[in-house]
Amino acid sequence: MLNLTPRYTSTRIDELPSALQPLATQSLTLARLYAGRGITALDELETGLSGLLPAERLRGVTEAVRLLDIAIDEGQRILIVGDFDCDGATSTALMMRALTKMGAVVDFLVPDRFKYGYGLTPEIVELGIETYKPDMIVTVDNGISSHEGVARAQAEGIIVIITDHHLTTKETPPAEAVVNPNQLDCDFSSKALVGVGVAFYVLGRLAKLRREAGKSTVQVSQYLDLVALGTIADVGVLDKNNRILVHHGLNAIRQGRCCMGILALLEQAGRNPKQLHAQDFGFVLGPRINAAGRMDNMRIGIECLLTEDWGTAQRLAQELEQLNRTRRQVEGEMRAQADGIVQALTADTDNDKDNEQIIHSGSPINNKSSCSSKRSIILYQDDWHQGVIGIVAGRLKESHYLPSIVFAPADIERTGDDDAIKGSARSIAGVHIRDAIEQVAERYPDLISHFGGHAMAAGLTIKRSNFDGFVTAFNEVMAEVDDAVFAEQKFTDGPLQAGDFSLWFAEHLAHASIWGHGFVPPIFDGVFEVLSFKILKDKHLKLSLRYPDVQYPIEAIYFNFDSSAWDYRAEKVHLLFQLDINEWNGKQSLQLMVRDLALVKETVAAG
Repeated sequence: MLNLTPRYTSTRIDELPSALQPLATQSLTLARLYAGRGITALDELETGLSGLLPAERLRGVTEAVRLLDIAIDEGQRILIVGDFDCDGATSTALMMRALTKMGAVVDFLVPDRFKYGYGLTPEIVELGIETYKPDMIVTVDNGISSHEGVARAQAEGIIVIITDHHLTTKETPPAEAVVNPNQLDCDFSSKALVGVGVAFYVLGRLAKLRREAGKSTVQVSQYLDLVALGTIADVGVLDKNNRILVHHGLNAIRQGRCCMGILALLEQAGRNPKQLHAQDFGFVLGPRINAAGRMDNMRIGIECLLTEDWGTAQRLAQELEQLNRTRRQVEGEMRAQADGIVQALTADTDNDKDNEQIIHSGSPINNKSSCSSKRSIILYQDDWHQGVIGIVAGRLKESHYLPSIVFAPADIERTGDDDAIKGSARSIAGVHIRDAIEQVAERYPDLISHFGGHAMAAGLTIKRSNFDGFVTAFNEVMAEVDDAVFAEQKFTDGPLQAGDFSLWFAEHLAHASIWGHGFVPPIFDGVFEVLSFKILKDKHLKLSLRYPDVQYPIEAIYFNFDSSAWDYRAEKVHLLFQLDINEWNGKQSLQLMVRDLALVKETVAAG
């Protein structure tokens, strides 16, 4: 049997939170799902925009709005400086669309990650001055650590407004206004807003101020398609506030009330907007937008989200599609190399050998790579692509369930230092990766040049000559983490009732809430009788199953299954699965998406 941890153990209606008991009379399964996600009152499930937290609680928002209002009225040149990921792209597009409608003189600049690095750097400020001659700079999805950039702009008499959501334990830069729910002394109760969510709040408050004053304004809620995309793509925690934002943005796209760029990207992906799910923001749209920043320049992605011409949207979406294919190819090659390095390093560690020199692709490579003490994976290769290291780190984290950091050479043109390397980190539950890197920086101030990020993802720059020192220091921090953190737990929402194995329930479940990070999609387990099976393409297991009190066979698919682990005599299996609807030749059928499987061995009673 599978070793699973239940999210919620009670199966009795009277043991559920009292507010959920009426719902349980309609669907005990749905009520249990909500209880397992901490829902204790039905108003936590409401999706009306009136349920959003008030903007006034955001520290700095009043001053930011006042300055923007003056800038619009006086025709000041406003320059938006965004980040080079999907959150930054949607934040920039949102600012451009809304401010333009309000009558602002506004343009945008997004850093080339390979030339200028992250944030409002002095170099970006100088480029902005040279190209746009701004009176005001507004950052989106960055800036909370940009003390030098703010100083450089202010030295030229430029007003700086920072809108960001990244974590900081330091004093904020002395910009004219700073809006960030995660800055010190901010009372905004949701810390889960991503960059585009912060931009939405600032613009919504600005629109209200101008509306009350009888000035040109806009209904900012019409741009919630962008907010939903950025929130999911940036893996924002889906608390109530974010679920409301994503719910309305998702519905807008399903109804065709969205920017042409999103529709064009969906066309490229062969997806029907009417059938879009929240997860598609992260797996379909987000990667295509992100590909611009990873492989070329995010300006392509932003222009795709800004254009009002369908032909231009299609052309830009096609460019993004091609960039994403290139990204997948580069990622695949790097991931294969990384997996090979990890396997070799693990073998070397087991044999107590020197892991500096390994055999890879048939030749010895001095990798400066390390996989240490079963607490982390930290890798570097001279020929790895800086734009893809975050994805590779994420894949390693998922496959090995360890905090993973992947480095690649930094751009010499930007840094002027051929010894600089940039790293991207991804983490597991229980290891706050940004704070762990900060601990290294505090203990060894000379090891890390720059760093920043979140609990689950972070970025940093170090010198290649400091790689070994960083690995040792990071593992010192990991050694202080409780052993239990590194044991992956697999959660389940428990068994389904017989009536839940239906197309109706699968569809109802998909639309019952906005599922995602922090409000995880439902996943169930159960023991099934195996009626028949097939191995497809030597790597996919297709099953036909029977479940107690269900009168028809249930189809299941386990992609990328290790077929050597399958016992052809198996009569019963314990599955961890998600409900899915399979569409084939215009027909729909229920299908279980298997996430884990164990053969059930029958016990024979003693005679």
